[in-house]
Amino acid sequence: MTAEVLAFLGGEPGKIALFEAYEATVLACGESTRKVTKTQISWGNPYLFAMLSHPRRAADRKAGALLATIGLNRRLDSPRILQAVEPYPGRWTHHLLLSRPEEADGQLRAWLAEAYQFAQAKQRRS
Repeated sequence: MTAEVLAFLGGEPGKIALFEAYEATVLACGESTRKVTKTQISWGNPYLFAMLSHPRRAADRKAGALLATIGLNRRLDSPRILQAVEPYPGRWTHHLLLSRPEEADGQLRAWLAEAYQFAQAKQRRS
């Protein structure tokens, strides 16, 4: 884990565990690059398909949760999705709250794999 990632997570053990579980799930999708900024950690291949950020709600931040964002070509219908927006036709951005490492489960893995493939397809069209 880099110093940038530790700084982003504030060195909090709970957030570190969430990050490690999420990143392991992301990396299982295939080769990608990670970028750390002040507001988010993102993975791309080269187009972004997965992100982590701090939740906007203070209660969620205090609870040590992280906000996962996944880009897909369709809208997911799941109670785990906090918000889904279509910023432009055929591109859906989904936000879900991660509060326990176990939430990086098979369902999330499948969504991330789909997002990875969607980003790969965008690259081939470019």
